[in-house]
Amino acid sequence: MQSACTSIGPVEKIIRQKLEEAFKPVIYVEVINESYMHNVSKRSETHFKVIVVSDKFESKNLVSRHRAVNDTLCKELASGVHALSIVAKTGLQWEAMNEKNIEPSPKCRGGFGK
Repeated sequence: MQSACTSIGPVEKIIRQKLEEAFKPVIYVEVINESYMHNVSKRSETHFKVIVVSDKFESKNLVSRHRAVNDTLCKELASGVHALSIVAKTGLQWEAMNEKNIEPSPKCRGGFGK
């Protein structure tokens, strides 16, 4: 998956670093800046999708996995990251996926329930 912006911004970089550190050993991590899909200024870093694959998720249910990611990124979520879509899988779940295609995020509805 590619974002519309090819350069990595500072928020995207710190998100990646924090996820790699918190979920060591990370089997796979991808941080996708989806801000371009929303009504924000160019080069914004407000909307992200993260894909984290780690065996640290092995005994955790989906809610616990999402909480762990949210807790890891609490500073970013409190200071400018408006939306975070999370895909959190174990290594076995990731291997079982025939194609590593992750569903695209829905189009922005403008925040007004359109």
